[in-house]
Amino acid sequence: MKKIITIVFSIIIGVVAFYLSINTTRSEEPNNYYQVYLDEELLGTIKSKTALENYIDSESDYYKKKYGVKKVYAPEGLEIKAVTTYNKNIKTEKEIYEILKAKKSFTIDGYQITIKKEDKKDNKKVYVLDEKIFKESLSNVAKIFVGIEDYEKYVTNTQSEIKETGSLIENISMEENMTIKKVKVPVTETIYQDTSSLTKQLLFGTTSEQNKYVVQEGDTISKVAFNNKISVLEFLISNPNFTNEKNLLFPGQEVVIGVTNPQVKIKVVKNEVKDLVSSYKTEYQYDSNMYVGEEKVLQEGEEGLERINQEVTSVNGEITYVDTKSKEVIKPTTNKIVVKGDKKVSNVGSVTDWAWPTDSGWTISSEYAYRTNPITGGRELHDGIDIAGTGFGSNIYASNNGVVVTAGYHYINGNYVIINHNNGYYTYYGHMSKILTSVGNVVEKGQVIGLVGKTGYATGPHVHFSLATGGPMYGGGTIISPWTIFR
Repeated sequence: MKKIITIVFSIIIGVVAFYLSINTTRSEEPNNYYQVYLDEELLGTIKSKTALENYIDSESDYYKKKYGVKKVYAPEGLEIKAVTTYNKNIKTEKEIYEILKAKKSFTIDGYQITIKKEDKKDNKKVYVLDEKIFKESLSNVAKIFVGIEDYEKYVTNTQSEIKETGSLIENISMEENMTIKKVKVPVTETIYQDTSSLTKQLLFGTTSEQNKYVVQEGDTISKVAFNNKISVLEFLISNPNFTNEKNLLFPGQEVVIGVTNPQVKIKVVKNEVKDLVSSYKTEYQYDSNMYVGEEKVLQEGEEGLERINQEVTSVNGEITYVDTKSKEVIKPTTNKIVVKGDKKVSNVGSVTDWAWPTDSGWTISSEYAYRTNPITGGRELHDGIDIAGTGFGSNIYASNNGVVVTAGYHYINGNYVIINHNNGYYTYYGHMSKILTSVGNVVEKGQVIGLVGKTGYATGPHVHFSLATGGPMYGGGTIISPWTIFR
């Protein structure tokens, strides 16, 4: 009997202990609490939803001050569900806050702009506190690529009609599709609060400082841009105090070298009517009485003028398509007509038949002989004959067929020409007032190659005529008396 009593007593104690253990976690009556989930993960149970939201807001003064907002919200993906339970194992608002803070960012009211690219993987999201910030920044980017004055006239519908020439913006648009919606923005995202920083981001793809350059002597805007591997447009965008590439720079001036990386594409379609010069063409006619290498202008050319109407499409300031709608000839072109010789001349001169190099009425003013130089006063061999008396500007003729090997200037003999006659002889013609041939020309005996003058060391107009064999005079040849070929 005692044994049975002991067993029953043990059972009663066990049952009492079980109920006592249950009553440590359960109340006598169920309570209305809230279970907190983050992305469907249960974080714990709390007494008051409002108390948690207020705690989150009260602990977020830093973000309120940073973004100038009145309220900070829980992270995205947070769910607080009402629940009726006997469970008294609840967490404080602070405990839940610390768990949330470790797992995900808190949020504030703002706007998400999604810029949709052709490749959806490259879609770009921009966050702003006020949608006006994005619209104003987008407008600023458009002004930069279109021009402030032209943009304002377009949006206010005050553009002037094209009367004869000019341009008119037909449309300004974005090539990308965009969506704007109000969202809870995570405070860890880049949230733009002003137009200047967002405009910079949309233009350069960053808000970081751009490189600087100190202007050097002789720099121009186009030179600085090219040397720093940016376009003139990028230079002007980075330095809005300059209006065009002709603006002057000064040494020591600091300019910004900004490499643009536009996050949007501003498309502009313009109607342009402009007058363009049309260049004339050159027509050639041939005359068998003129030598190869000779030519004369029979009719001078004159440029014409055309009025062109075009539709010009540009994206971010770069022309992408030009569609010419019409052309009107305002002034026709007049082609230039040039007569060229096609008569071929042998470049080998006769050994026995030579032509005198000047007109008639000549006088030998100085022979091939030793003399006292009338200019320098020195004693020397006068290595040619001076032919005078035919008059300043009178013709000088090639003494034989040959090739012009030199045509230039020397301080002693002035303007001069050397001809290789390809027969062992070279002739030299000095003191010309004007040279009428060029190196490489094939000339014929009796052809005009220059005019009599007094360039170099000369007391009056005359031709210094020299003769050499085996090479050009003063270039390896042996200078001999010119009378050798005339007597």
